[in-house]
Amino acid sequence: MSERSFLKEISIRGIGVIDDASIDLEHGFTVLTGETGAGKTMVLTALSLVLGGKSDSALVRQGSERLVASATFQITPMIEQRAVDLGANVEDRELILTRSVTVHSKSKATAGGVSVPLSVLNEISQELIEIHAQSASMSITKQHMQRDILDRFGGGQLASDLVSYREIFEQYSEMVVRISGMRKNANNREKEIAELLEFSSHYEKIKPTLHEWSQVNVEIDRLGSVEELRLTVTSASNLIDSDDGGLLSAVFGARKLLESVAQKDAEIEKMNEKIAESSYLLSDFIQEASSYLLSLEADPNRLDALQSRKAELTSFNKKFADVPVSDDSLKDLIERHTAMQETLEDLTGGDERLVALEAELIVLKKSLLERAKKLSASRHKIAQDLSISVSEEIHSLSMPHTNFICEVTSPDYTSQLSENVFTLNGCDEVAMLLQAQKDGPLVAVSKGASGGELSRIMLALEVVLAKSAPVGTYIFDEVDAGVGGKAAIEVGRRLFNLSKHAQVIAITHLPQVAAWADSHFVVKKSSDGSVTQSDVIEVRDNERVEEIARMLAGHEDSRSAQEHATELLAMRE
Repeated sequence: MSERSFLKEISIRGIGVIDDASIDLEHGFTVLTGETGAGKTMVLTALSLVLGGKSDSALVRQGSERLVASATFQITPMIEQRAVDLGANVEDRELILTRSVTVHSKSKATAGGVSVPLSVLNEISQELIEIHAQSASMSITKQHMQRDILDRFGGGQLASDLVSYREIFEQYSEMVVRISGMRKNANNREKEIAELLEFSSHYEKIKPTLHEWSQVNVEIDRLGSVEELRLTVTSASNLIDSDDGGLLSAVFGARKLLESVAQKDAEIEKMNEKIAESSYLLSDFIQEASSYLLSLEADPNRLDALQSRKAELTSFNKKFADVPVSDDSLKDLIERHTAMQETLEDLTGGDERLVALEAELIVLKKSLLERAKKLSASRHKIAQDLSISVSEEIHSLSMPHTNFICEVTSPDYTSQLSENVFTLNGCDEVAMLLQAQKDGPLVAVSKGASGGELSRIMLALEVVLAKSAPVGTYIFDEVDAGVGGKAAIEVGRRLFNLSKHAQVIAITHLPQVAAWADSHFVVKKSSDGSVTQSDVIEVRDNERVEEIARMLAGHEDSRSAQEHATELLAMRE
């Protein structure tokens, strides 16, 4: 297996029917099985929370104050750098993502022990895991998803073509808007020029700077409260350290007493270390307080100047912004002034300026057309490769006569194309079709496949995509629904094959799928009066035979079911 990230451990506490569970995972193919209602879905729920999903206080186990879910990943250097850039803490290329939710709906997320916004968990997880629930198969019936799947399969080269196209598309779109604005505002040109010049005149007098509003207010608050600040800091400093003793003296005394017996008991040594740390912190505070008091002095002239500056900024913002004054509103005005020169050139250039911009637009459209053609050519070639690869996988999933066709429709680039043909994603339409038999009609995936067939098609796509996609872990939640018999065996085989390229975790009710796994966990439900609890236990050898026999016959003691289970387990060999 090429180097990818993988999920090492899932830890769950206080979620639904699960009180406390930990699952240690390895590379390869892992299955989770168990009776309906045992809590298998809670494992997926825990992962969803860890990956930045929506929280719900109803998930907190009855009697608990909070739920906690965490996942430990071994990550690649590239993902490590990305995680660190987003504020996470990574040690030895190991990243721990944690999510807690209280009964009062308060949610907290951490990445490597560092508190982060939920968006960070979501962004990091996109490079770590893909989760496919029972409804995920329906995603391939949506046209925009079909294009995304094709582009994913295209890998780096197609991604480069798409980025190149989008660069010109954005320039072209901006130019279209700019020219449209010039034509629309031709009648109001003189008025706009006058307004811009007035804004520029006021701006040059004020010349606001980034973050100036908050800086001015902070300094005004400080200079306006010098005596109160001096009295408060002096009083606090005296409480901690004074000629009559104070807290610092008491701490030093306690430290000296503990040091005298620290060698006789390791527990006292630990307490002494905490006392020592406190004394260092208190000493630092005394030094900082002393420096602060020396720097604190009244300056009426500076305070007056700041009050005047605040009034100038407020007046300037009120005249030219539609929102109350703040750092953000002043930033918008600064950016407006930066872009103003270009707008003035457009307005004062008249018809000559308009002709020049239209000439630039023609050049941009020619470049856009070339890049769109190149993107379309790449997609047509990749669509053929995807069709062949997925068809081969589908044939292995007990659909021997069904072919998968990825069809790309592009406009006639030799004709005069209208602007609305060009979109952010190119000019192509992508359709995924099925052919039930040789020379048979092509039918849209959404109309030509049953629920079970859709699950198999989605699985075939994932097996193909995993060979080139960077995601390290794939999780399937009962995607084998509606599948049975020989087809179920082939689903298990394909998941096993997929695990040669990436880590695979499947929640399943099918013994034919479970038998292919490298590791097998059972979610077991027990009741004690009104308390229900689920445990997650790894099964091996005879225990695994019994679990697969239970899945086959409804109870693990059936002799014939156990023999059948043994046969199924022998398939992997």
